[in-house]
Amino acid sequence: MNKKNNTLNMPILGVGTLIPDAATTINAVMYALEAGFRHFDAAERYRNESEVGEALKLGMAVNGIAREDIFITTKLWNTNHRPDRVEAAFNASLERLQLDYLDLYLIHTPFAFQAGEEQDPRDENGNIIYDQDVSLYDTWKAMESLVDQGKTRAIGLSDVNVEQLKEIYESARIKPAVVQVESHPYLPETELLEFCKEKGIIFLAFAPLGHGIRPGLLENPVIVEIAESIQKTPAQVLLAWAVQRGTALLTTPKTEERAKENFNIPSLSEEAMAKINNITTRQRYNQVVKTGSPGFIPQNFFD
Repeated sequence: MNKKNNTLNMPILGVGTLIPDAATTINAVMYALEAGFRHFDAAERYRNESEVGEALKLGMAVNGIAREDIFITTKLWNTNHRPDRVEAAFNASLERLQLDYLDLYLIHTPFAFQAGEEQDPRDENGNIIYDQDVSLYDTWKAMESLVDQGKTRAIGLSDVNVEQLKEIYESARIKPAVVQVESHPYLPETELLEFCKEKGIIFLAFAPLGHGIRPGLLENPVIVEIAESIQKTPAQVLLAWAVQRGTALLTTPKTEERAKENFNIPSLSEEAMAKINNITTRQRYNQVVKTGSPGFIPQNFFD
């Protein structure tokens, strides 16, 4: 499946690149390209944009894929929210990715950290140092200028709630094209999804498998029963649910087998969709929307 969203021509199935190991990053991108994925999501924060760019360049050449057939996103990190830092951060990401333009540039989180090169600035007590002198709208206006210059085709937000999205949407000259948030049957984010549908914003779900945490969604009896009944894996059922409810999604397959599995999305019956929609467990795995801290990325992730 490589169906695209009509508003931005963005493939519904995407690959996230939050992978700590350089070699694994390169292999994962190559496997994903070979499996059919054409949508890749990177970030300044992940510190592996160079590896993603290298793998994309090589994989596109090997597989005869044109740049215009690939959809590439990266994200502005919290320490670069000041308007005078946005373009420089964008240009640095573009250089690391070896690209001439981006398809989508996201504000990684709605929280501004102390400006500087330290991605995780903390005080003597270990608390995040926030920048109280810049608003999300200040940053958004600088993002709009990137679209004006033709550097990126679209801009959007990540890790926001519906109130933050509404505030930016109502005040923005260039409206958010995409909102990327954690979403799965334990966290359906129905209100946010409905607002996005109403305004023509693409809802892009990350962690559709619940970050693969076990026990978790992949062991949920409802999911397992549906998977067995259609002879697919629980992961494929969860991805199918996400697609059929009208969201795009990101997964992070690291092997050739997983890349093929995650690209082969089945269709679910109305009965199966209803059973999943009736799951009552509620759990958020990434608390970044509430705290502003680096979220699901452990403190020692890059050590």
